[in-house]
Amino acid sequence: MRSWCLCQICTCGRHRCPHGTTRIYENSGMSCPTTEYLEKYPTYGNVPPPQSLKPKEEFRACHSKMEGITTFKSDYRPYEIVKQPRHVPEEYKAKQGKIDLGTTYKRDFNSYKVQPVAIVRPLERQQVKKGKLDTVPTYKDDYRAWDIQKSELCKPEQVYNPPTVKFGNSTTFQDDYVPQEVKLRQSFKPSPAVTRPAAPFNDATSHRLDYVPYQLELKSARPKEVYKPSDQPFEDLTTHRYDFQGLVGETAKICRPAPPRVAPNAQFEGSTEFRESFQPWEIPPPEIKKVQEYVPPAGTMQFDSTSHLDYVPHPAKRVVPIRPVSHRRNNGFPFQGKSTMKEDFPAWESCRPGLIRQQQQIPNPSGKFDGLSTFRSHYVPHELIPTESCKPSNVAFKTSIPFDDVTMYSTEYAPKQRELCPASYPSPPGYIFENTNSRGHRFFRKITPTVKAF
Repeated sequence: MRSWCLCQICTCGRHRCPHGTTRIYENSGMSCPTTEYLEKYPTYGNVPPPQSLKPKEEFRACHSKMEGITTFKSDYRPYEIVKQPRHVPEEYKAKQGKIDLGTTYKRDFNSYKVQPVAIVRPLERQQVKKGKLDTVPTYKDDYRAWDIQKSELCKPEQVYNPPTVKFGNSTTFQDDYVPQEVKLRQSFKPSPAVTRPAAPFNDATSHRLDYVPYQLELKSARPKEVYKPSDQPFEDLTTHRYDFQGLVGETAKICRPAPPRVAPNAQFEGSTEFRESFQPWEIPPPEIKKVQEYVPPAGTMQFDSTSHLDYVPHPAKRVVPIRPVSHRRNNGFPFQGKSTMKEDFPAWESCRPGLIRQQQQIPNPSGKFDGLSTFRSHYVPHELIPTESCKPSNVAFKTSIPFDDVTMYSTEYAPKQRELCPASYPSPPGYIFENTNSRGHRFFRKITPTVKAF
């Protein structure tokens, strides 16, 4: 019987056998260097790539006449639009009777007389301090002064002497670099000089060629109308004043019930959980720690530091300032505060000028304001002729022909049953597992149906 590999049983092309190590690399710990791609697709010689059949990106102008019909205009069929009926709300009718403002809280809650809770905190005890406190801190008691000797310096002496001969070695760049003569390149930039054409400037435009001048008619001068004030009085009553007149009415009453008042001077009878759980306790006074007597160390204290011991004083003179000596003369004459400015421009007495008010040339009007403007007096009303609208009516066209919803996909589509790949199962149906070779391929044997003898 012939054995079939899992790669051969697969019909969808997605299932492959896991490649393991070959016999050569079984004990080396390396993966199999051969793959299915290298086995089925051998190498070929120099094969040129196929030529591209992609058309060139060139603009092809269409010389035929353009139709103004689109797919939307040809396929769209307007339908009749029916407006939805508007819902009319019912008229509000007030209910008769009184509102019951009682709640379950008012019914079940019983008010009690509450008194503020007294503070259970113990009283503070002030300790009176008598006498002077003479103690020694733990730092002074634990850390005593010790005799410290001066440590010697471990800094090495500077024996380096700088060379007196000039450094004359050349670098690799100076040895390898050979200077060459650089030639300037010829500039291809055009000269900025403006070339004047020999022909005259053609200033003829399409507007000058196509424009035809016409002779305008003389405008008729309209005579100025004489202002005529109206004899009737001015009506200053607006629609708001006419429609909304002040009516006398009563103020709205508050329907909120009066809050019950609690007397603060009443005493609360009973005990709380806080009083029962937290009762006052006696607090013992704090213990005073005894301080040991201070014993000064024996001997004298050395106040010398490493800087005082290592510092060597040198005789130095004070630096003399470099500024020049001033040759100022001290005279005993008084200072004269006169100048040419004060002599030429003495102060004058000046008074503030009064306000200059312009006399009113136009007298105030005494009569009643007419309220007629120049626009109202000169305006001539004309009959307005409305322009006809060329916009199509927004009414859907209704047709008796049914909508054709047949497409090429619905006519040419043939439904097919989806087949499952047999290699997707852990054990392909109709096959029995035999073995797995050294490359990792799993082989199955096809089951043949048994024929019973009569």
